[in-house]
Amino acid sequence: MPSMDRSTQRQQAGEKILRLDARDNVAVALEFLPAGEEIPVDGQRLQLNQPVEAKHKIALEPMDAGAAVWMYGVLVGRTRTAIPAGGLLTTQNVSHDAAGYAVGSSGHYAWTPPEVDRWRGTTFDGYRRADGQVGTRNYWLVIPLVFCENRNVDALREALEEELGYASPNAHRALVRTLAAKWRGSAGAAVQSANPKIFPQVDGIRFLTHQGGCGGTREDAQALCGLLAGYIHHPNVAGATVLSLGCQNAQPKMLREELEKRGQTEKPVLIFTQQEAGTEQSLLEQAIAATFSGLEAANAARREPALLSALTVGLKCGGSDGFSGISANPAIGHLSDMVVALGGRTILSEFPELCGVEQELIDRCARVESAERFAALMRAYEARARAVHSGFEMNPSPGNIRDGLLTDAMKSAGAARKGGTAPVADVLDYPEYVRRAGLTLLCTPGNDVEAVTAQVGAGANLVLFTTGLGTPTGNPIAPVMKLATNARLAAHMPDIIDFDTSAILRGEATVEQVGEAILAEVVEVASGRRLTKAEALRQDDFIPWKRGVSL
Repeated sequence: MPSMDRSTQRQQAGEKILRLDARDNVAVALEFLPAGEEIPVDGQRLQLNQPVEAKHKIALEPMDAGAAVWMYGVLVGRTRTAIPAGGLLTTQNVSHDAAGYAVGSSGHYAWTPPEVDRWRGTTFDGYRRADGQVGTRNYWLVIPLVFCENRNVDALREALEEELGYASPNAHRALVRTLAAKWRGSAGAAVQSANPKIFPQVDGIRFLTHQGGCGGTREDAQALCGLLAGYIHHPNVAGATVLSLGCQNAQPKMLREELEKRGQTEKPVLIFTQQEAGTEQSLLEQAIAATFSGLEAANAARREPALLSALTVGLKCGGSDGFSGISANPAIGHLSDMVVALGGRTILSEFPELCGVEQELIDRCARVESAERFAALMRAYEARARAVHSGFEMNPSPGNIRDGLLTDAMKSAGAARKGGTAPVADVLDYPEYVRRAGLTLLCTPGNDVEAVTAQVGAGANLVLFTTGLGTPTGNPIAPVMKLATNARLAAHMPDIIDFDTSAILRGEATVEQVGEAILAEVVEVASGRRLTKAEALRQDDFIPWKRGVSL
């Protein structure tokens, strides 16, 4: 997909439809349009033959059965039946189709970075680690190597959170207490507030659980250990307590090897094995005493200024709608370009949602090796999906389709705009860790939590998550900022939305202006001066990817 002219990203106030690229033969409805309405297009008037909901697509010219459907300047589908000019595109008359791709001579992509001089001296207040990484938060991790230890992780949570002042006030407990008091006919005592923090410089203790580590394949165990090693190595983590049963596939030795691959040698990693400790009581007492000492050391950390080049930003979308590729996604794409121009790192993942834009990303690769690896990973992923009787074309969810994303290529063309226009500096497989400054492509599913889990495991110290339908997705150790594609969502679900990008749709602001406004918010969140909505809700989602069974 050739990079779009910036002028195509600026809507005019009062426009009713938007053609995203001069090559497109469809346009997006920006508002509800009744049947019979006449819309000016290229000096002519297009009459709609049926009502069109906002976000859905309108044919700009007559299309025969089997005709190519173009949007964002790329092939996004093929007509099943003839569609007249002014006709509505649906899953009944359009099917998925995407252009092929091949690796040519990468490394010659010409990029004009955005103007970022005003941001060069901007800093955020972060936690500097011994290896040079900078954290946006300061957490201690408690994790199991195998699902058998989940109950013991929960026991540590119960013991540590309340007593050390990390338990959140529980409004639901207060409501139950009130209802119970009414039932008894008594006034009822207020729910006791949380204890003050004993270690004020530690933002929290994060307890991760999962269903892996034993059974499955050796590849599953290696991937899990790689992911957990990424979380321990992460700059937002001061140290970790690890519980092992002893006989599982995911052995402590495997975890240590994965830590060494990521260059992690300094951070405290406390490993306790139940089959060696004997009783649960003995295991938990040892783990609690050692964790308390680790927290004492972690409490010595202090925030200090760091340039924006220390940011590693995950770029994610979920609950996408027909406006995602027009407002929020290109806005964080511009932010991505700014972060790259400043020497930072950004991560674009969700490989099933890059279907149809592979050639553009291949052409943007800074090295031929990266282009070859991206093509190989895409083909391998598609083959694994086919092996379980699925495919990339099955990626759009019912909600996506209902809000105008009819094919995977249509969804992908909008999703890819999160990656801006910068060269692709590197391509990683799951669960590898970011190695180079610039834009990195990371192989993950489109599944919201699996993808965010992987991006943070690859080093993202903050994630930007765009949504048109609404999702509460968060992460245990990295702040996840939720950006609404439209004003209705921002007003309807304000408890999960951090930023509204709908000014782009109304023609009140450009993509670039909104991208810069988001970056200003990122500085506040990265500095700890502002919690994201997901953090405030303790939306600590963590799901390791079992490769090949998720889109």
